[in-house]
Amino acid sequence: LEALDKVHGLIVPGGFGSRGVEGKIAAIDYARNNNIPFLGLCYGFQLATVGFAREKCNLKGAHTTESDEKTKHPVICILPEQHQITDMGATMRLGGWPCKIEKGSLAHKVYGKELITERHRHRYELNPDYIDILEKNGLKFSGKSPDRPVMEIVELPGHPFFLGTQFHPEFLSRMETPSPPFIGFVKACLGRKIK
Repeated sequence: LEALDKVHGLIVPGGFGSRGVEGKIAAIDYARNNNIPFLGLCYGFQLATVGFAREKCNLKGAHTTESDEKTKHPVICILPEQHQITDMGATMRLGGWPCKIEKGSLAHKVYGKELITERHRHRYELNPDYIDILEKNGLKFSGKSPDRPVMEIVELPGHPFFLGTQFHPEFLSRMETPSPPFIGFVKACLGRKIK
């Protein structure tokens, strides 16, 4: 993991399944603990939350039920409306959904507004039972669905740039109009001094 000392930043993109999950969590934890700029997209948001729960909330064995259905601490779980669906095709939260951003947050600084719409493609989300313990230990959910108890953006106050989105900002990003999280991430990377 010390090889990450030589990078300007770390992006963990969306994905599925358990392949490579522990390595991704370890890399995210390393970025978090060593002030390396981090941007997590969908699965990256979820794994950042799992790693934080394990290390900072002392929730040993915390996981996503996508990788460990029997985890003692299901920090990330399947969307409630997906419980009875067994066919994964077209069973996700899809399309554009609104997100309300907290003023004064990193997300607000990045987007410059309080209400955004971003595109989604996921079946799993943050388990609301864990929001309080995660926030009491320093994680901040700065972007939320305005009409459902769905956490959309996570960040770590005091870190140079630690931002995760449940949605996929890359879906709306274009060369001439890059998505705000990518602009913020690149700016943070440019400011990082390599050891």
